[in-house]
Amino acid sequence: MSLASGLTTEEPAAAPPIAPRTDPPIAPSRPRSPRSPVLPRILRAVLTGATKSAAIAALLLAWELAPRFGLVDRTFLPPFSEVAEAWWGLVANGQLADNAQASLVRSLTGFGIAVATSVPLGLLIGWYRPVADLLDPLLQVFLNTAALALLPVFVLLLGIGETSKISIVVYACAWPVLFNTISAVRTVDPTLLRLAKSMDLSAPRLFQKVILPASVPTIFTGIRLAGAVSIVVLVAAEMVGAKAGLGYLINASQYNFAIPQMYAGIVTISVIGVAFNQLLVAVEKRLSSWRVPATS
Repeated sequence: MSLASGLTTEEPAAAPPIAPRTDPPIAPSRPRSPRSPVLPRILRAVLTGATKSAAIAALLLAWELAPRFGLVDRTFLPPFSEVAEAWWGLVANGQLADNAQASLVRSLTGFGIAVATSVPLGLLIGWYRPVADLLDPLLQVFLNTAALALLPVFVLLLGIGETSKISIVVYACAWPVLFNTISAVRTVDPTLLRLAKSMDLSAPRLFQKVILPASVPTIFTGIRLAGAVSIVVLVAAEMVGAKAGLGYLINASQYNFAIPQMYAGIVTISVIGVAFNQLLVAVEKRLSSWRVPATS
């Protein structure tokens, strides 16, 4: 028996099976939205601006051509180029700036006082029904009394100075703001009110979180109407006994038969009115940024 036969040879241990390599699944790549080039966006913006200003451009073109072709008497309606030249002359000699500043101070002061008093009063009347029932007949009387009809009364009581002009603006601007605020409070979605009351919100929190945000669009409708009224009423008031202002400028130009200067004052009032309205629209969008735009 050999030594080799007496030795037991060990079998080598089998290696554990190697698990097949599995790579993590590759998520499908999302298609990237192609960025629109800058040039088409600029062209779209230019096209939108041209579309919005087409009607104004057509009006100015008709204003320029109608007097030159004898369609209207250019003595009473000069071409727009002559009005623009007169407007630049008023800017150069400082008359336009002085009169516009006087009108803006009066108009903005009266407008600010009207908004500051009418919005809280409108919230109070709209929320408390007994107050509304008590004051509604009186408010309807004042609403249906034209502000310009009361201009002689304001002049008699307050004189022809600044107080009467600012007061007539306050009176004219107060009613659109007041009645739109009342309507805004009364037309708040009842579902929102029920949900807020179910959360045991206090009255101040209910006003802050529900009533005011829901009322902003309607309130700003009244504020924008008041902004337009403030300029119109003030110009009419400045034609009676004023020594400065755009209304005074227009009236004095008419008496002196300076027709281009008269139209220059009218154009200035229109530009100020449009700019003021756009400012109020921007403020409204800022305060209503929480609203989700409606999708068609």
